[in-house]
Amino acid sequence: MYLVTLFGNLLIILAIISDPHLHMPMYFFLSNLSFVDICFTSTTIPKMLVNIQTQSKVITYTGCITQMYFFIHFVGLDNFLLTVMAYDRFVAICQPLHYMVIMNPRLCVLLVLVSWIMIVSLFYGTSLGVYLGSATTHNSHSSATASVMYTVVTPMLNPFIYSLRNKDIKSTLKEFWGQKLERSQLSCC
Repeated sequence: MYLVTLFGNLLIILAIISDPHLHMPMYFFLSNLSFVDICFTSTTIPKMLVNIQTQSKVITYTGCITQMYFFIHFVGLDNFLLTVMAYDRFVAICQPLHYMVIMNPRLCVLLVLVSWIMIVSLFYGTSLGVYLGSATTHNSHSSATASVMYTVVTPMLNPFIYSLRNKDIKSTLKEFWGQKLERSQLSCC
């Protein structure tokens, strides 16, 4: 599931970067969401895989705090980017004639930057309270199931939900893979 998450999100980023037709606000936000999803899953999953392989559940205090810091940061970014994406769609639907004026490149970059900055002020305080709370108040089985759902399953599904159902992304990916196949066939001959 981790490899599907990495590959799917990386594919979306490459498709958006490689096709000039996709250099629009919606795809800019999608590529940022894909990048954040890669970072989000990469903060916890590698350590989880090592723990599963070694049958160890040990993490240093410094490692735990570092992992928690980046985890909370990327979860918050995910949430804010989804909010920005919702605003982008709102403008596209409610103000279609003014969409390109309202959602100009400067505003798009500003919205992404604000998403990154808002994490510090909003999420850290509340998240630290939740994660540093008493371990006796949490059910370990339900906590483990919930953590796998939001650390692995959601970022894995985001490329399919937000991008791979989109005809522009599909056509770019088909063109991208078609060129790769054509090059590999020419090099074989």
